[in-house]
Amino acid sequence: MNLTQLLLILRARKKIVLLTLMITVALALGVSLVLPKTYKATSTLLLNYKGVDPLTGMTMPGQLLPGYMATQVDIIGSKNVALRVVDQLELARSPAVIAQFNDAAQGKGTVRDWLADLLLKKLEVMPSRESSVVDVSFKGADPQFVAAVSNAFAEQYQKVSIQLKVDPMRKATTYFDDQTKLLRDNVERAQSRLSKYQQDNGIVSVDNRLDVESNRLNDLSAQLVLAQGQAMEANSRQRMAQGGNLSESPDVASNPLIQSLKLGLGNAEGKLAELGQRLDRNHPQYQSAKAEVDKLRRDLAEQTRATSQSVGNNAQILQQREGAIRAALAAQKAKVLELNRTRDEMGVLSKDVESAQRAFDVTSQRLSQTRIEGQAEQSDIAMLNPATAPIEPDSPKILRNVLLSIFLGLMLGCGIALLAELLDRRIRSDQDLSEVLQIPVFGVVDWKPKQRRMRGMLPRRLRLN
Repeated sequence: MNLTQLLLILRARKKIVLLTLMITVALALGVSLVLPKTYKATSTLLLNYKGVDPLTGMTMPGQLLPGYMATQVDIIGSKNVALRVVDQLELARSPAVIAQFNDAAQGKGTVRDWLADLLLKKLEVMPSRESSVVDVSFKGADPQFVAAVSNAFAEQYQKVSIQLKVDPMRKATTYFDDQTKLLRDNVERAQSRLSKYQQDNGIVSVDNRLDVESNRLNDLSAQLVLAQGQAMEANSRQRMAQGGNLSESPDVASNPLIQSLKLGLGNAEGKLAELGQRLDRNHPQYQSAKAEVDKLRRDLAEQTRATSQSVGNNAQILQQREGAIRAALAAQKAKVLELNRTRDEMGVLSKDVESAQRAFDVTSQRLSQTRIEGQAEQSDIAMLNPATAPIEPDSPKILRNVLLSIFLGLMLGCGIALLAELLDRRIRSDQDLSEVLQIPVFGVVDWKPKQRRMRGMLPRRLRLN
């Protein structure tokens, strides 16, 4: 079947199409006029999103906004909000509503739950795609009632939103309160350990004491170096003074008494030599001069031995001093090391106190913040446009129904016409004849009845294929 055949069928069955169209339009118009009028009231809410984590206090990322909007839509359409609306409007106290509930539910459940389910069935929540605006719509037969229900849903949603925000803050406040008490005890215990350690070790200021002892250690180190140098020099002089040639010892050579004795001995020996040339060895003057020379030699030898012994004693004293300084240095090192250990232990205890104090301060700050937020009654949701009683009904829409019925009537009429053609097939063109007889058409005679016209009779027309 091609388009030409379809048009011929519809032309032949036009009465069926028109009748079907008229019946469909009449039914749609009648039903639209008979159906009860339904009104729709819409309240608009603005959601000012502020996502704050109750534990960390950090602002949530903006990527969570789509999920947040979907969550708010679910909250508006929740049973909790619907029950609050029922209580606010006092719907469950109406005797007529109670009677309807008894007839419908037959005593099963409660009136509040039944009314909440009915309200949710007629509730429509539509979020905006590109903004934080949400439309809360409610449909019903009474314009005043639908406006009141829509506004009640918006109001109760605000209260539920505040409750959902405040309850976690209050729980967080309880948690931070317990943690604050625990951390306060930790600070007190850490401070007590630090104080006890200072008292046990008699520490007032370990850093100042360590500086003093370190300076003393440095002084002892310098003294030890000096004493070691002096001892080495004294040992060298002792070896030279106790050697075979005492005259090479610098201490002996630099001794003024020995120098004086050597000078006197030289003079006495010169005098003795002069007397030996002039006098006999048994001469009294010679003997007196010789006795003086011998005495000077004995004095020089005795003074040399005394000087050598003095050098040895000095070396021994310097060695003893070096040993004493070395022992004092070792004791001072041990003392400084002990002070370092004490300082390290005090540092650990002080860090424990600082860490406990820092944790206590942070927790106390979060406790104050969550306590304030838990007591706040401000909502992030604002009523942008409250619902008003609608003047025009939302349904039925007569013009839309009539237009749809015209389209549906045409489709239905065409379908019925085609069905009638299938049940009672007619030959309406040369193509139909060719398809039925399975032979080609040689020619078509277009015959029309005689019609009176001003110019006479219409001729017959013959068309050959």
